[in-house]
Amino acid sequence: MRGILDAFPRMGIAHLPTPLHPLNNLSQHLGGPRIWVKRDDLTGLGTGGNKLRKIDYALRDVLDAGADCVVSGGVVQSNSARQVAAACAAAGIPCHLAVFEGRVEAGSERYYTSGNALLSDLFGATKHPMPWSSDPNQALKTIASRLRADGFDPAILPYGVSSPMGAIGYATLIAEIGEQMDRAPAAIIFASGSGGTHAGIAMGCQIGLQQTQAIGFDIDAQPDRVRQDTAAIMLAAGKRLGWIFDLDAIDLRSGMAGPSYGVPHEKCLEAMRLAGRLEGLVLDPTYSAKSLAGLISLVMDGTFDKADDIVFVHTGGDAAIFAYEPSQLGLMG
Repeated sequence: MRGILDAFPRMGIAHLPTPLHPLNNLSQHLGGPRIWVKRDDLTGLGTGGNKLRKIDYALRDVLDAGADCVVSGGVVQSNSARQVAAACAAAGIPCHLAVFEGRVEAGSERYYTSGNALLSDLFGATKHPMPWSSDPNQALKTIASRLRADGFDPAILPYGVSSPMGAIGYATLIAEIGEQMDRAPAAIIFASGSGGTHAGIAMGCQIGLQQTQAIGFDIDAQPDRVRQDTAAIMLAAGKRLGWIFDLDAIDLRSGMAGPSYGVPHEKCLEAMRLAGRLEGLVLDPTYSAKSLAGLISLVMDGTFDKADDIVFVHTGGDAAIFAYEPSQLGLMG
């Protein structure tokens, strides 16, 4: 598997491999299989997160093509946008971010001024406020068009850095897990939204861990769209890899997104509290807490044997929790 992926260069900005360790207290509390956490929140740059694994490859790809600035974006508290801004700062290239407003209802003024929003400013990104659209990448194209008119040669890193090259980069997570564990896990569980992370994990399992289930939990409350985007990315990435992936094998579960993207719900908040109080892990209420809630639901339903090893992918997003009022997270304020 490494031979296939090593053909593609990366920036070297992500701290890889990320750690993998057992969650003994959570496993004992649930009375189920042995749960491990893959710490992709510890990729290093800009407080870390799973997107850096994708950016490492996608940014190298566009810089090699001659781009002199980068366009990306996300919602106000986007983990992805914050990591793109940090990567561009480290690479010494200007970063332009579409900041989508209206997708998530802000609970307080801190939603606009703290957490990821503050860090993107710290990393020097130029922000372009945009209304939320069902096609966020169109806004990125609009910004890029304006930059070209001003004489720049911009490259677009799509919403969520969910591109074929980003997915190829994320397949390295599976190569690392294969090297870090004595046996293949029964399942790898993660948050699925813009499709790139899901595509990378599914691709990696089909190449190198065929007996392992890649189970993504929809966090967008749009499972049909998430599945379609994941399949499209896998199809395009397969052409670059020279590999035909089984798109029918995409395993996307719904039921943990709550009322909408970015809105915590009780199962999500309970997963946050369990991770914090049992393991000292900080999960965010948009991605990682919802996927851990999904893992817990599968364990409680008896999906796995007690002898199974299950890997939970911690995608990061710690900074985003500071954009919420403690009362929104079920904590005392």
